[in-house]
Amino acid sequence: MPTTVSCPTCRADVPWSSASPFRPFCSRRCKLIDLGEWVSEGYRVPSDQDPTEADFDTPPDSQH
Repeated sequence: MPTTVSCPTCRADVPWSSASPFRPFCSRRCKLIDLGEWVSEGYRVPSDQDPTEADFDTPPDSQH
């Protein structure tokens, strides 16, 4: 019996095998819902610092 994981979006059981092309998601729909959360900043990576305007205005190559 293959290992199963819970879909991060809907919590359905998903077999971890090549038969599940969207793993760890159960479907393309759940995968796109998750992507939408990242794009809309519904999910964030924790940080000790708040971003400032300068973080977005300065190209990475010009930072010292």
